[in-house]
Amino acid sequence: MLEQQQWTIAATEQPPEWFIQAVRQHTPASSGIYAAQLLWKRGIKDNQQLTAFINYKAYQPASPFEFGQEMHLAIARLQQAYNAKEKIAIWGDFDADGITATSVLWDGLGQFFTQNTQLFYYIPNRLKESHGLNNQGIDNLANQGCKSIVTCDTGSTNIEEIIYAKQLGIDVIVTDHHTLPTERPPVAAIINPRYFSREHQLFNLSGVAVAYKLVEALYQTLPNVAKYPLEDLLDLVAVGLIADLVQLSGDCRYLAQLGIQRLQADFQQPPAVRRRPGVGRLLELCQKNGDRPTDISFGLGPRINAVSRIQGDASFCVELLTSRDAKRCHELAEVTELANTRRKSLQKDVQAQVAQKLTQLDLSTTSVIVLEDAQWPAGVLGLVAGQIAQETGRPTILLSTEGLGTGDWELGTGNQGQGGIIEEISSQSPIPNPQSLARGSARSVNSVDLYQLVKDQAHLLHRFGGHPFAAGLSLLVENIPLFTAAINQQLRQSLGSTTLTPTVQADLTVTVADLGKELFLEFKVLEPCGMGNPVPKLLIQNCRFENAWHRNQQDWQGKKVQYIKTEFDIRDDSGKSAFPGLWWGHYKDELPIGRCDCIAELDYNTFKKRYEIRLIAVRPSVDSALNTRNGLNAPLPLTPLILDLRRNQKYSEQATQDGLNAPLTALILEDCPTSWDNLRLWLRRCLMTSRSASTLDNQQQLAIAWSKPKHQPPNQIWLTLVGIAKYLSRTSQPVTRIQLLDKIGISDQTLLVGIKALKSLGFTVKRQDNDLQFAWHSSDRTENLADAAVTKFLAAIREEQFQQQYFADVPLSTIMAIALSDNQGISIKNC
Repeated sequence: MLEQQQWTIAATEQPPEWFIQAVRQHTPASSGIYAAQLLWKRGIKDNQQLTAFINYKAYQPASPFEFGQEMHLAIARLQQAYNAKEKIAIWGDFDADGITATSVLWDGLGQFFTQNTQLFYYIPNRLKESHGLNNQGIDNLANQGCKSIVTCDTGSTNIEEIIYAKQLGIDVIVTDHHTLPTERPPVAAIINPRYFSREHQLFNLSGVAVAYKLVEALYQTLPNVAKYPLEDLLDLVAVGLIADLVQLSGDCRYLAQLGIQRLQADFQQPPAVRRRPGVGRLLELCQKNGDRPTDISFGLGPRINAVSRIQGDASFCVELLTSRDAKRCHELAEVTELANTRRKSLQKDVQAQVAQKLTQLDLSTTSVIVLEDAQWPAGVLGLVAGQIAQETGRPTILLSTEGLGTGDWELGTGNQGQGGIIEEISSQSPIPNPQSLARGSARSVNSVDLYQLVKDQAHLLHRFGGHPFAAGLSLLVENIPLFTAAINQQLRQSLGSTTLTPTVQADLTVTVADLGKELFLEFKVLEPCGMGNPVPKLLIQNCRFENAWHRNQQDWQGKKVQYIKTEFDIRDDSGKSAFPGLWWGHYKDELPIGRCDCIAELDYNTFKKRYEIRLIAVRPSVDSALNTRNGLNAPLPLTPLILDLRRNQKYSEQATQDGLNAPLTALILEDCPTSWDNLRLWLRRCLMTSRSASTLDNQQQLAIAWSKPKHQPPNQIWLTLVGIAKYLSRTSQPVTRIQLLDKIGISDQTLLVGIKALKSLGFTVKRQDNDLQFAWHSSDRTENLADAAVTKFLAAIREEQFQQQYFADVPLSTIMAIALSDNQGISIKNC
């Protein structure tokens, strides 16, 4: 089981009264005290800083020629290409920052070079190639007659490839924000903010912002050429900046502020006249309107990233973001949405499989989680690794050992990643057979420098790259055990007596009465939020939840469950009104019964047009009086009554260790339930028996001992059912319902749906005593998976498997909360 999350509240320093009054001028509808506390704590401590932070008009952005000689060299080479009408290629990257950077150069340089005639772009395939330049792609561009390559979001450390391009007569202009090489590469120019000091206002620029600075310099140098204003590119800059999760300070914040305004203004136009119909359609599909940074971080960014994660080739995303053809853009947006739906499904499946593997680890002796599997798709490993790192408080490395192409590793950003350093380091030994390589992604937490950890094991790796929060790597499968042991030993030694625990930190303590429009608008002065300026996390103490209900979110065809969410009202003693909220990825039954504490973010739901909280963490309140009732009907102590033996099949041995007084008389539940009602039957049986017991020693105990379900694909279950039915029809053998259930591994209710599907194929099913008799009347019908009845059966299987996956890992505390509610006579209804 995962460790208990540690909660902390950030230390707050009361800002001086003059600062509070200054902030209040920007928050006239509220006191401004909360915003003042956050701004002061985040280093904004004078009027000039405050004004420039809140009002972009008061901020003085840096000139693109702050990059000095390198920018002058880049512009000179572009002018030479412009005058000679040379062909130029943009070499991009496949994540959201790289795609938007490519799009900015495509639109920006496209004002000076004719697109598809003089100007081209190339984006590596995530599943077949790695980040950065490669010789095969350079050969293709040379064959097209390109004389220059402008990289974006990549290229700083591709020394060998740059030399190779130069040998073919191609000059390279690098625009990037990743690791600098030890020496300047033989390029025409290298535009990289890492050459600045950390305090410089350009230091945190992402790939798309660096590309924008190059275009800005060209606009200033050739002022009478471009037909469209430079500012038209700012919406794309905002998307890339926020999606890449770079620190939004200095020019990053300024560009994001301007870009979000452009994004919202374009979305408010009628669809037929939007400048970027593709972006507008994506916002519609994710039910956003482009006015919030979260519309990018939770909406546009993940969708753009999903294309390369699922399809490998994300080149069409540039067309999606830049084309003015609304019909074409709508088609591409639908493809992107489908890829994101598939990404969610794969991510959920891998998450469940990783959770199962975690049960076999002793986290008390594990410093770095390293897991592998032959079936994991590499494109989603970074996302899942980020989730696991947050849940466990430990750096997490997930590796896929499936058959690989030429791509070696994946370092994605998206919603869970971090922007930063990418450095590719290859071993000097011959390239191993791709089939013998494992590749994957790593994510860090708790300020552990993951990049250095991985780098110190370079002798065991084929290739790796990354930064302190994220890394990608590939290594021989046979080296995985050595790598796992070495990286764990290294972190243990560096940590000393420090213990890694999952942590969530709150910024402020508020009440339910504080929540609403006024506080939301007060926090809005902090936007856009991001790295270094996160969305405020609010601690609400001694509260309770009401009117909770959950639902399964399904894919665009309504077939497969993608994720769940719980909606609720929250209330405390600060006022008479409740406040709405959401909890993504959780069932309503996971909410504590009675008084509790929670950490949440305040948000505005543009789809429902309401203010709400987004729940981050919740736990029973320290002051909860749930177990203080006295008298005949007082609730029973539940801890010794419910034993969690799901991780150990040796019931009697484990039961003795956990205090099971009479293991032979305990109710042992070995079948994984598919609903809370299923589990309640056992809980109530246990509680009723315990109430009749004369002493605590004689109370009935319930041991939950089901194992992690090993599911077959729904299609395979259907084919198995059809095969069994044909065999029974041919042999005229009867079969009991229990025999069928054991053979196929589904529930009664799902079997009933399956029998209806069989009837649609021409089978008849008759009941005789306790037996079922199958007969098949041959027809032209086949076991078509698209048949409506079969589709319902497959959907029923998926839903059942989804529920079982949930109950396989549901925390014991949640089960006890359900038992407690029944014990106190509280009625809980399922949706």
